[in-house]
This record gives sequence, structure tokens and C-alpha cells, in this order.
Amino acid sequence: MRFEIEDTKQSKPLKTVLYGVEGIGKTTFASQFPGALFIDTEGSTGFVSAKKLPDPTSWTMLLQELEWIKYDKPATTVIVDTADWAETLAKRYLMNANHWKAIDSSNYGARYVALSDEMGKMLNALTEIQNAGMNVVITAHAEQKKTELPDEMGQFDRYTLKLERRDAALVKEWADMILFANYRTVLVTDENGKKKGTGGERVLYTTHMPAWDAKNRIGLPDVMPFDFQKFAPYYTAATGITETPVSQPVAQPQSAPADPFEQAVSATEQTDPFEQPMEAGEEFEFPASVPASVTDLAVRSQITIDDLMQIIYKGGFMPADTPVENVPADLWEHIAANWDKALGVIGK
Repeated sequence: MRFEIEDTKQSKPLKTVLYGVEGIGKTTFASQFPGALFIDTEGSTGFVSAKKLPDPTSWTMLLQELEWIKYDKPATTVIVDTADWAETLAKRYLMNANHWKAIDSSNYGARYVALSDEMGKMLNALTEIQNAGMNVVITAHAEQKKTELPDEMGQFDRYTLKLERRDAALVKEWADMILFANYRTVLVTDENGKKKGTGGERVLYTTHMPAWDAKNRIGLPDVMPFDFQKFAPYYTAATGITETPVSQPVAQPQSAPADPFEQAVSATEQTDPFEQPMEAGEEFEFPASVPASVTDLAVRSQITIDDLMQIIYKGGFMPADTPVENVPADLWEHIAANWDKALGVIGK
């Protein structure tokens, strides 16, 4: 038996986590990655010039968008903005699917374990996107937590990802690079001998310190200006990617799992779910009482309001003569959280 020996150092797409304090410009910085395509979970991309997919209104929709990206390869860099709002979608999904009132330590922390499992699904999907040749960036907000280390004197504030503890650990382990953006304040002594903070320069911290999480594998300085033009040469050298390639949709292999957006399309007429023509008329109009988390999934699965009501009737949730206005909000959210099963009720 023979084995091929390979070089360990290779140029390849990177998995990057960019987190920082509120309002420092994480989204603007992320928009400058080559061929950026956003999945905007918090509505923060309205002030940057970039491309994005429809804002996910449910955890199911977010995972479906990642699945579509993996096969269609529409970008050079895929950005999930932000991790903490994506986690909120995952929490809402679990609460609706399991009829939980909160994600807490009930049942020996089983709910937190379930949440980390869902976040793991997102990270696995992003890894598959990286393996398909695209860079991946996750942005996140920072929060300060009191920390005490054996080799440090007393407690101190430490910046970390604004995620549940298990989820933060997963994301940090998953990332090739963790970058922390903050304002650097310098203490100066005035003529009266009093010390005061001055400056406020935006900087990017790239290596771990007791006061923050950070790491990089591409030779970045420990501290550098929060300026993408200064960051770009290091990133380009590591990834070998400088421009956006022309997007060419790739057919899914027969052995690959079906694209969730296409489950409602017949096997003989499969098309790109984001490019399916929407039929005119009232067929795809929904009453205001139906939440966006349901209507967004319905439109992309070619499901009408009549189909939605059939799911409710045939599923035994409510009597067949129940008007749509009387369907409770928690039932709609339950349907969104179990979308694939809901489609199966009406044979889609």
C-alpha cells in the first residue's frame, strides 16, 4: 500500500469570527471581504453596500439558505451577521418545537445541550461551505464578564462572545481566526499629575490576552488598525483569493441530500429555489395574522394560504372550519419549527 505525502501548509478558505463592541463597524469591515454575501439575522446591513440573501425569519430558513449556498456557490465569502442573533433564532426554534418557555438549566442543562446541538448544525453547514471553496465569516457582539484566573490578582473584566457558554466555546473552537475589535484608550498624565483616558482609536486585536479572546494563523500583528486595507494583504496571502469568481450553479450529485428549499418541487422539474417564479395574483398573499417566519418558508416552498390551512386541519391542530384569523401565534411558530413535517402532512 502506498500513501501520498502532502505539504501541510496550503492556501485555502478560512473560517473567521469577527466580534467587537457595539457600533465599532463590524458589518462594514465584513462587507469588504472578497465577494461578500450576507445572511443578515439582525437587520444591520442596510447601511453597507453588499449582497445578501433574504433575511432569515426562522432557524429553519437560515439552515436552508446555508444548504443552498453550499451547492450554488454564489459568493466568495459567506457572512453570518450576527452569531448572537442567529442563536436567538435557534432558541426560538427549540422553544416552539418542544413547547419550552425558556432555554434554561432545566433537566440538568439538557436545553442548553439541545441549543449547542443546533448551533453545531450551523457551524457544520458553514464548514461544508468552506470545503466547497468559500471563505466564511461570523460576526458577533462582545460582552464583558467577570473572570478570575489563578495567576492573576483578583477579578477582572474579560471580553468574550455574546453567546451562551457552550455555544461560545463551540464557535471559538470551530474558527481558524478570531478577531476582536475595540477602541484603544491611552492613559496620559496632565500638567497637574492627573491621569485621564484619551484617544479612542479603533483597533483589531488578533492574539489572545487575559482580557479578550483572539487568535490568528496568518501572521497578523498582535494589534493593528481596524482598517480592512491593512488587513487584506495578510488575508489574501493566506487564502489566495483576491476577486469574486463568476458564480456558476453546480448540479447536486445524486447521493447528496436534497436541498430543503426544493422539497416541494417535483423530481422532474427541480429548479433553483431562489429563482422559482412567483405566480401573480392573490395565491401568495397571506393575512397579516400569519407571521413572517411562516410566510417566508411558504413562498419558497410554493405553499399557498389554503395549503397552510390544510396543514392545520389535516394535522388535527384545529377544526376544519377554523378561520385563519383564529389560528394562535404559537401554532404558527410550531409549524415553522417543524416545516418539513408540515409539508409531509399535505404530501409536499
